[in-house]
Parts: sequence; structure tokens; C-alpha cells
Amino acid sequence: MASSMACFFLLSFLLALSFSATAKQTYLVHMKHSAKPQSFATHHDWYSSSLQSITSTSESLLYTYSTAFPGFAASLDPEEVESLRKSEAVLDVYEDTVYSLHTTRTPEFLGLNADLGLFDGHTTLDIDQASHDVIIGVLDTGVWPESRSFDDTGMPEIPTRWKGECESGADFSAKLCNKKLIGARYFSKGYHMASGGSYLRKPKEIESPRDQDGHGTHTASTAAGSQVANASLLGYASGTARGMATHARVAGYKVCWSTGCFGSDILAGMDRAIADGVDVLSLSLGGGSVPYYRDTIAIGAFAAMERGIFVSCSAGNSGPNKATLANVAPWITTVGAGTLDRDFPAYAVLGDNNRITGVSLYSGTGMGNKPVGLIYNKGHSSSNLCLPGSLEPALVRGKVVVCDRGINARVEKGAVVRDAGGIGMILANTEASGEELVADSHLLPAVAVGRKAGDIIREYVKNNANPTALLSFGGTVLNVRPSPVVAAFSSRGPNLVTPQILKPDLIGPGVNILAAWSEGVGPTGLEKDTRKTQFNIISGTSMSCPHISGVAALLKAAHPRWSPSAIKSALMTTAYMVDNTNSPLRDAGSVTGALSNPWAHGSGHVDPHRALSPGLVYDISTDEYVAFLCSLGYSIDHVQAIGKRPNITCSRKFSDPGQLNYPSFSVVFAGKRVVRYTRELTNVGEAGSIYEVAVTAPPAVAVKVNPTKLVFRNVGDKLRYTVTFVAKKGANQAARYEFGSIEWRNVQHQVKSPVSFAWTQL
Repeated sequence: MASSMACFFLLSFLLALSFSATAKQTYLVHMKHSAKPQSFATHHDWYSSSLQSITSTSESLLYTYSTAFPGFAASLDPEEVESLRKSEAVLDVYEDTVYSLHTTRTPEFLGLNADLGLFDGHTTLDIDQASHDVIIGVLDTGVWPESRSFDDTGMPEIPTRWKGECESGADFSAKLCNKKLIGARYFSKGYHMASGGSYLRKPKEIESPRDQDGHGTHTASTAAGSQVANASLLGYASGTARGMATHARVAGYKVCWSTGCFGSDILAGMDRAIADGVDVLSLSLGGGSVPYYRDTIAIGAFAAMERGIFVSCSAGNSGPNKATLANVAPWITTVGAGTLDRDFPAYAVLGDNNRITGVSLYSGTGMGNKPVGLIYNKGHSSSNLCLPGSLEPALVRGKVVVCDRGINARVEKGAVVRDAGGIGMILANTEASGEELVADSHLLPAVAVGRKAGDIIREYVKNNANPTALLSFGGTVLNVRPSPVVAAFSSRGPNLVTPQILKPDLIGPGVNILAAWSEGVGPTGLEKDTRKTQFNIISGTSMSCPHISGVAALLKAAHPRWSPSAIKSALMTTAYMVDNTNSPLRDAGSVTGALSNPWAHGSGHVDPHRALSPGLVYDISTDEYVAFLCSLGYSIDHVQAIGKRPNITCSRKFSDPGQLNYPSFSVVFAGKRVVRYTRELTNVGEAGSIYEVAVTAPPAVAVKVNPTKLVFRNVGDKLRYTVTFVAKKGANQAARYEFGSIEWRNVQHQVKSPVSFAWTQL
């Protein structure tokens, strides 16, 4: 999570206050496509005319969208907004939304560095080679094209179907693109408008595709970066860095700027990426939970899905609290985060000889070998949080400072301590972060510790007249057990928009991930960090999302005719739910080390090799998604606005949104004891396959599957089954939610779907 984005909500609020009530702002105007008069040759002409009817300023029109969204973005004052809302051709007008970024070992951890056998006559390495026909569009903070991760050595010619381009800017030449980085564009009109026509946080921020933040370069190289030998972050995590699909193409769409990612710019990027011809869209950003017809990312993703484009989005970094998910539309693959089996240990030895283990990516000269004073100012002007200006130099000079985690960025706390004269920091988790440890490249010697260790340190400082500490650093350690563990920050279900759809869909590596970095910013992202590095280690669901995007590109190369929902199904039903100790996945957000559940990990952790050959898939057509939307009680105008086709009707709709042919189940018993869903499976495995069902369910629920055996005579055959869930009378439902699974299996394949049960709707 790039620190330069950490305070964008506050900045956006201050920006809003700075404008008068009559100042122009950016609005998205949702048009009724069916209302376009035949006198207009294009929708663009119609939009322009609609806007000209209420304003005389030609500069008001920022974007017109052709595929991703039925409407346009414009700079409007309140009177103009009201005029548009009165038009029968306008469905809705609403303010531009600010979205946030959801900020090497992983290929080996996922089994992608080794060839594990044949698949349809081809090795998995052959499939990676074949991915050169797959194009991944990354909507983020741009790219650093000089990175070795975008080296195109050995890449064949760019696919002729590609319609994208490399846009020039003051600091970016179109010649920097190549056969790996085949496109680079930028979209800033929404950001520019929100900034009052100027770039408030970075006066020198240049409009170009160049990444001055690092986040976009990191995500793009994670998805499809070329192999780079001898990569590391200042000596940490040294080895060969590579993306998931090393031969896939990358197209960067810069839609995020110093104060955030504006919906109007995101839609413009999605609109262009669809037209350019991408096969996969990767968005490591998101907002809150709103109806799908008000969710710009969901609307743009629907247009992509219709055209066969797989869309992967990060789940958000608001865990471990429940119901904190972003990007929950069922046509989006929603990705949570887990840990790797790699760690960066660091130690704090207290004056009582208690040796506390934590993590750190500090790479300086250290603090020597003599203990120094240790200080923790609990309750003193928020100095326990080490907020800017909260530390008194006279108290902390020459000492190690204990800082509670929370409020401001972790790396900023270290900078605050350093600037106040402290020579070291112990970053101690509180209850909110549990035992999750995230390593950072701090500007001073610093060790991050979990809540239990933090409490021990706080108690030691409190009960000793002259507390001391000595910090030391252990480098890189591999084969950490247990792993993966669900990251505490990873956002959780249930899905507030549609409780009958279980989200997130799955998790991927998202903690302490090494990938390419912008040389325009230091590894902490702080302006005062003048260090330059070609690679960085950061954490967030922003990092797990491009892992799934890259794996999806491999599946697209192996199965060019598969729909986005088939690819998602393969990823979900083959995911695993045990760690490297063969125990159920655990949750770092729990102080007690409790087990994780599908509201945290979805279907489980991605398994690329098994996903290549899932046996069966749950496929979903566009018409089925429309029936799903109709079952939500949306008006036909809202359904047409998402589907962007004037001939859409709700002649078919599900009796329950959970009837969608989804690879997981979310059963809500609120107000009823019986829930019955039907699913359809498509055989993508062997002819003559026979599958039998296995069910796990909590004692409070009876589950019946009919039939219990599926016989697929041919490849491509489709068979249905019905599941009846019954909440038992008299069962104790104090917990309000439980979990189970439905699995179809034979000797070759296990097709597993998680099931969540809830007795109330949150």
C-alpha cells in the first residue's frame, strides 16, 4: 500500500471544503441508452448535445464513454445538475467517487517455477510461453517503463488485434513501450477537476503514463513481469523476480494520482482498455459497498465481462472487521490476501533479557550493540501513536520509541521518531491488527511486533524505572510455517450488497511481496525518503489481485475459449484450504490464532496447477447475470444501465439472487428455514467422467443434494443438481453464522464450493 495514498480521504474532504456551494464539480451522468434519438449518429454526439443544452461552456465535457458506461463525465454546477436530472433521457446524476489503492518468492510458492507435468499434451512451461497472446490491462498509478521487469527480450511480435498505444508526456516517450509493455495511457481529467485545475499535493506532478508512486509498477510486474535475476530490496528477498505470466503482454492505464483514483478516470481507463483489446483487467483499487448501478467499477467490469475479458479486483484492506469488502459484483473476481512462506525476522532484546521477535526490512547500519533507553508515552498527546508533531525531542532523543500501530502510515511513524531524535522504533500492534506482521523498509532501525509481544513490551516499560532495548536484524528466512495465513488487513465478508453471493472469491499472496518499483520514489513512498531501488517489498490486497490476474492469463492461454466465469470457477473450485503444515488456514487477524473461514478466504488459496485442469466449471452467461440483476429489485432502467443494451428485459429473473450459477454458496435463512438452489456444471475434463458429491455442514443445518452422482458422457456436457438447505428447529443459533462445503469429486478432480450460512442479514 503506497504511503503517498494513505491520507487521500482527508485530502478529498479538505478539497471539498475549499470550494463554494456553487463551484463546479465532476459528475457522472447516467443516460438511458434506449432514449437516444435517431437524429444523433453516435452516443457521443447525443451526450454533447445534452450537455450543450444546459451549459455554454464546451470545456464542461470531460469524458464520453462508449463501452464501459452508458453516459459521460462532466464538470457541472448544482443548477446544471438539477437541469440534467429533469431530463427524461437521464437515469441519474451523481458526484464522482474517489477510490483508494489497496496496497521473488511467489512463483515458487505457487508452484510456477517448476514444470509439474503434462496438461493436454503441453507442459505448464509451454502454457506460459503461449501466454504471449494474452494482454493484461493494469489500471493503477502508471508504469516505470525502464524497469527490467518489462524487458521484451525473446518476445514475439505484438498481436495484430491490439489497438492500444503508448502516449507521450513530458517525462514519457512513446518509444519506451516495447513487445512486453505494449501500451501506456493516462487519464486525469477527473483528478484535475477535483484539484481545482491544479495538482495540490504534488505541484510538479506531470500528466503522463509514468509511475511516480510505485504501486502501478509493482502490480503490473507481479501480474506479468519478465524474469529478472539478482533482484532484491536493498539485499532482502534476493533471487529471481518474475510475474505470474512472464510471457503475457502488459498495458498500463494510469488512473490514480496523488489524491486518489477518481471514478470518471477509472471508467475512462476501462473504456479504453476494452476498446484496445485487453484479455484481462487488473484493478488493485476500490471503494465502498453501493448498489451495482452506482458502482462505476462494477458497471465497467460488466461491459468487460460481456466481451470475454476477465476482471480481477482487490477485496480491500479494511480487515479484520467483517462486512468490509469492496468490488463484490459477481462478474468480478474479488481477491483477498494471504502470507508467503518467507519472512524477514528482526529482534528487540529488552533490558530484562527478554528477546522479542518481529519483522523488519531496515537496511542501514543499525544502532550498534549497546542497549539504549526505551520509551512509551501512552496517553500523552497521542505520542503513543507517533503522529507527526506528537513526540517531544527532549524525551525521545537517543532512545528507542515504542509506537502503537494505527491512524498514520507505519513508515511515517518511523520518520516521526527519527525527526524527533530517536534512534530506533518498536512498532507494536494493537487489538485491531492482532498478530499480523508486515515488514517495512524504515528510515531508522525499526522492528514490528504483534499484539502479544507489544503488550509485553508496554508492560516492561511501565514497570521498570530505566527500560532499555537493543534492536537487531536477521535478513531473509524461507520455508516459514505455517503459511499461507490470511492477512489481518484483508477485507472480509459478508457481502453487504448481495448477501446471497459469497465474497471474497479466493485469496492470493499479498504480504511482503517483492516486485518492480518506480525509481521516482523511495521504498517507503515518503517524500523525505531519497533512496532509489528497482524493487520493493509491500503488502496489501493490491498485491494479491495481480497474482490472480496473472494466473488468469495462464488459464486464458491454456483455454482460449473459456468465458471469464469459467476461468473464475476453475480458480475457485481448485483452491486449497490447508497450510504447509496440512492444517486448516489460520487467520492473522485473530489474537488466538483462530482458524479462518470463507468470509475471510473465500474458496481458499489459489492453486495455479490444479486450476489449469479443474474437471468441471460453473459457467455463467450474460443473460444469467441480467436475470440476477432483475432479481435484486432494480428498475429496468437500472438493469439496462448496467447491461448497456436497450433491449434488455426482466422477462426472466431468479426467485432468489443466490440462484445465480456461482461456484460458491451463501445461504441466508433470515425469515425462512428452507433455501433451495440449483446449479449447473460443465464438463471440461475427461469424457466418461463420474462424480460423486460430498457434503460438510454444521449441526444446525441439514443439506440434501439431488442427484448425488453426476455422469458426464462427453466433454462439454452440462448437468444440473439441486441443493436443499434446511435450518433445523431448536438449534442454537447464537453464533448467527456457520460454514460448510459441497464437493464433487472423482479420482482425478475435486470440485469444491464453500458454503456460508447466516441466520440474519447484517
